[in-house]
Amino acid sequence: MANEQRAAIVTGSSSGIGASTAKRLASHGWRVVVNYSKSEDDAKQVAAECERAGGAAIAVRADVTADADCRRLAQAALDEWGRLDALVNNAGFTKFVPHANLDDLSAEDFQRIYATNVVAAFQMSRACAPALRKSGRGAVVNVSSLASFLGTGSSIAYATSKGAVNVLTLSLARVLAPEVRVNAVLPGFVNTPWMTKGYGEERFAKLSDSYRAVAPLKSTCSPEDIAETIVWLIEGAGMITGETIFVDAGMHAATPR
Repeated sequence: MANEQRAAIVTGSSSGIGASTAKRLASHGWRVVVNYSKSEDDAKQVAAECERAGGAAIAVRADVTADADCRRLAQAALDEWGRLDALVNNAGFTKFVPHANLDDLSAEDFQRIYATNVVAAFQMSRACAPALRKSGRGAVVNVSSLASFLGTGSSIAYATSKGAVNVLTLSLARVLAPEVRVNAVLPGFVNTPWMTKGYGEERFAKLSDSYRAVAPLKSTCSPEDIAETIVWLIEGAGMITGETIFVDAGMHAATPR
């Protein structure tokens, strides 16, 4: 489908899944707002790579936990290109805490994780909704997690926040239809700097080996694997909304051990 120089915002896109998604969209001719909160140099590098891939891009700093920043981010796309056709809610936060260590998670930890993973996705969707509706074939993709299904992942707070993202996806799919489709991808174990840093290299390697041993496809995922599905949900999947799609090498269907 010709994209007619459509425009997208990808939150948290200075690295990892967000960066891969921005670059894949650009390679399809999209114009992309590369959002970052801290890593300006990384975001500008991603924007440059988007340009080299055949699209157009601008890097915009915004803290998506702040509603005013969400509205400013949405306006940045409109000011630059006069339209907005897709939103990828990828920005995320966690605290790496073993699930058995209940005392290591505070109410403040939950609030910060939910502010970034859930509230920000709602605020961005609300800020972008008028332009996405005007597009006539707008799309929102929320980046959730396999952790929301298995109750695993970096912490209990993270897993529960992603469960909330799944419900948010379903609710937004109802209220933004028929002009806007809303879906979520649920990545499994993904090789990103965020994961490696959070777990530490040794722990990350062990978890990766364990995952591959159990997953039906005997593999972990790359950021590009997730980006491929996100872009498909935006450009194709015309009759799909309110769906949560696992991109996890089949881990959600693994045989219990």
